[in-house]
Amino acid sequence: MKNILSTRPYVFAFQFLMVSMLVLNSSCQKDTVSEEEIDTVIDEKNQPCLESSELIFNESDGIIAIEFENAEFTGDWKLKSGENSSGDGYMVWEGPQHLGQPGNGTATFKIKIENTGSYQFLWNSAIKIGNNGTDHNDSWLRFSDATDFYAKRGESVVYPKDSGKTPNPEGASKDGWFKIYRSGNDLDFKWQASTFDNNGHDVFVRFDTPGTYLMEVSARSSGHAIDKFVLFNEGVAQADAIAAESSKTGCN
Repeated sequence: MKNILSTRPYVFAFQFLMVSMLVLNSSCQKDTVSEEEIDTVIDEKNQPCLESSELIFNESDGIIAIEFENAEFTGDWKLKSGENSSGDGYMVWEGPQHLGQPGNGTATFKIKIENTGSYQFLWNSAIKIGNNGTDHNDSWLRFSDATDFYAKRGESVVYPKDSGKTPNPEGASKDGWFKIYRSGNDLDFKWQASTFDNNGHDVFVRFDTPGTYLMEVSARSSGHAIDKFVLFNEGVAQADAIAAESSKTGCN
């Protein structure tokens, strides 16, 4: 015991005191605590998730806000840094176009829902190729295990093609995937997520049961960059969702 403080910095001394208190209050109290036991308790309480595939993003008060780079990626997604992006930067697809075939260059997110209901989806994305707001402006999105995945504008409601539900949107859609695009010639990052060509519908997901759900994104247009996305319950203001801090994570 007397050698611990002399061989570790003051930070360890503080950790030692905290862990000692925990051990003394446990059901199996001990008179002494070894340095190995201290390290074990600290490691168990602070063990990080090293693999992106292990992360689960927790909804809180009807909001989920996630930095897009916090995923397990396949294909030619590249991490970039720049103004108007948050977190560690943004991801941009630099591979070939997959305009009619979703499922290439996938990124997956596990989302834990406690407050059930319908959530609107938005992401902060930009165009990094060319100067036309209608090109290189979209990626694919799917929620295959949610209660419902749909888009609406006023009284009009549409569902992804091959989902078993109709009507379906004009434009690209396949195997339960929506094409999610941003519009306008202001090519820098902005919050927008629409589907249905020339008749932009907002995108929604419904979760009727608390639990962990899978969100999938796959590459469509080269040069489409994604910084962050949010899901927010119908009772939450869009501005509050966009301003929310990134959701806390856990491990499988």
